[in-house]
Amino acid sequence: MALINEHYLKLKAGYLFPEIGRRVKEFSLAHPDKKIIRMGIGDVTQPLVPSVLKAFHEGVEEMGNVATFKGYGPEQGYEFLREAIAKNDFEARGVDISADDIFISDGSKCDTGNIQEIFGLDNKIGICDPVYPVYADTTVMSGKTGIYQENGYFEKIIYMPCNEGNRFIPDLPIQRPDLIFLCFPNNPTGTVATKEVLKKWVDYAIANKSIILYDAAYEAFITDKNIPHSIFEIEGAKKVAIEFRSFSKTAGFTGTRCAFTVIPSELVAYDSIGNAHQVKPLWMRRHTTKFNGVSYPVQKAAAAIYSEQGKKEVKEVINFYLENARIMNQSLTSLGFKVFGGINAPYVWVKTKNNMKSWEFFDKLLHEINVVGTPGAGFGPSGEGYFRFSAFAERANVIEAMERITKLFE
Repeated sequence: MALINEHYLKLKAGYLFPEIGRRVKEFSLAHPDKKIIRMGIGDVTQPLVPSVLKAFHEGVEEMGNVATFKGYGPEQGYEFLREAIAKNDFEARGVDISADDIFISDGSKCDTGNIQEIFGLDNKIGICDPVYPVYADTTVMSGKTGIYQENGYFEKIIYMPCNEGNRFIPDLPIQRPDLIFLCFPNNPTGTVATKEVLKKWVDYAIANKSIILYDAAYEAFITDKNIPHSIFEIEGAKKVAIEFRSFSKTAGFTGTRCAFTVIPSELVAYDSIGNAHQVKPLWMRRHTTKFNGVSYPVQKAAAAIYSEQGKKEVKEVINFYLENARIMNQSLTSLGFKVFGGINAPYVWVKTKNNMKSWEFFDKLLHEINVVGTPGAGFGPSGEGYFRFSAFAERANVIEAMERITKLFE
């Protein structure tokens, strides 16, 4: 008989965002006359910028000409895109990352979920709490955890609480993780990590032979010149880190799908008897076995982001979202809410009033003023009592949502 992967049965609830969608759909069907303002799921609203769109069209046209048609491309990604990434995202910041260290993919969600395949089942996984749910859920799916506990944690995952006391920056764990998920600018709290903070983590990983899985999907929103955009700006990081980047929030590719993962040649992991092995060839083997590459037109469109005009256009869109975040931050602060994030990140993290639970706050906003956000508890137990608003929205909707919230709470 066919047997299922029983680790999936440990997942006690549906993935956070489909559950939000279910509740919103149910409310919408019952109240079709209501205008719902959605500021929950981090999906962009602004279209692809002209430079990207032009390159996309050119790529499509090339696919219709026998002289320029492209079939299977290199699984690791076309060299023109990998070279552009290496030059603009790393060399420009004084970081020596080669094109050969870069793997083009169809999304960081996929990469952060799939990366555990190349690491053994006995690895202990460290994740922040609260944080992007994919890290915990894919750890469960991979078979590296025990059962779900009443406190909201899975056995065998090392949780690193992030709260107001530590400014939502995790403390170095006493119990040693082998693989450590870090996400900065952080989803959901919007916090960023200084070079000093990241140096502590790099030193910790070196001392413990751990590997940092660094999700930098929102680095384009960093405006503070003292905040690093890449963990590889930190001395020693190339020995202990993998970095995930995405064009989704940077350039509106949520529906277009393009991202990349960086694995330096210096990075090693160990077999059961302590022999060191390069990690990059293992990911290359996995990548080329299970993935046929991102389409040529999409990669050509992604490369246009690095043109001088493309950089300018993308920056304007980033600034648009950051202004949305500023408006939300200012409005919610004026109502007496404790507000975090929204400065170097597109997310605003809010503490609910009167000890209201996260899902209770979600339902209140949805049913009373028809505004949708994301319950903090969906990101982990330490997110209980908090709420995330996304800046990925139309300006008029942001202003109207804040007006509705003001009338509800003033």
